[in-house]
Amino acid sequence: MPYDQSLDNKLFTKSFEGDTGKITISVHSYNNGPKKLQMIRENTDEEGNARFAKLGRLTKPEIVGVLPIIQEAVGVMD
Repeated sequence: MPYDQSLDNKLFTKSFEGDTGKITISVHSYNNGPKKLQMIRENTDEEGNARFAKLGRLTKPEIVGVLPIIQEAVGVMD
């Protein structure tokens, strides 16, 4: 069965903006299935355009910034 965007419900989304871009935390439920957390990194290039990048490793300031957002997202997952 192929992915159907109309079945993907976004229940929560919030972003942390750092020096080089932002990390977005969201909670999704596909076809009323289990709620899952997603983390996306977008880096900003020299012209100020956002570009998707692997999340990879986090710096301490990024962890401190996203941790409250993750905790808030977990509350949505109950």
